Amino acid sequence: MTRPPATSPAPPDPAGHRVAAAAGLGLLIAARLRDLHTELEASGLGQGVACVAEPHLSPAGPGEASAVASMPPRRRLEFLAGRLAARRALRAVGLDCGEIPRAGRLPQFPPGRAASISHSAGVAVAVARAPGRDTPLGCDLELRPLPAGAARLVLREDEEEVLRAARPGGAPWSVTALFSAKEAAWKALHTGQEALRRGELRSLRDLRARPCPDGLRVEARTAAAPAVHVHVITAGPGVFSTVLGRPAHRGDGPAVPAERGRLEGPAHRPGGAASR
Repeated sequence: MTRPPATSPAPPDPAGHRVAAAAGLGLLIAARLRDLHTELEASGLGQGVACVAEPHLSPAGPGEASAVASMPPRRRLEFLAGRLAARRALRAVGLDCGEIPRAGRLPQFPPGRAASISHSAGVAVAVARAPGRDTPLGCDLELRPLPAGAARLVLREDEEEVLRAARPGGAPWSVTALFSAKEAAWKALHTGQEALRRGELRSLRDLRARPCPDGLRVEARTAAAPAVHVHVITAGPGVFSTVLGRPAHRGDGPAVPAERGRLEGPAHRPGGAASR
């Protein structure tokens, strides 16, 4: 009997591995964010999660199709997962939504709809505002931890003590958590009727973060703008941050919802390009 010729094993598929890993992370992040349901609902917010492994991930209309036409495959999947997460977040607050095209680099929502979108490692998360509420919108997902040396790109000297403070639950604040919280705050501070003008803040170092009950109080150093209360949770190998409102008064206190707006996100990740 003639033995069939041996065949070489197929080479590993890095793209397929990333997609499979994103699917697992997506389930993990979705489960973790369910723990935030009470806090989000109290602030008039809803959340949605999607990942690049979603079946039948495709543009929801010609505007989205045009936006992704020139994108490389990986960026295209991230973009579409972000739009799907936004639609799920809007559905969580009772609003339907079709396609979400772009206006420049920002998502353009239909009238009466607004959400903040973030993605990391093939997972997208969005937070949307319920009708009749005016909670600031800003969220950020970071699944790739930053090195301790990145602190100088995120914090100023008067914030270094925050790294020695304990987060709610006892763990110390990490550079990744502070970066994520400032990213979420940046989005919220650049939206709505009280939004800062583009260029008033140059980097995340122009935001000051201070611990407060159940999170961080983040405010602009160089421009007049109300502070925001940012809640940060551990999410898989990283963190997820979302703005829950405004501090009741300087120093600490429960979040108080305010302002309106839309924003997908800035591009401040140290050593990396925009991922929005």
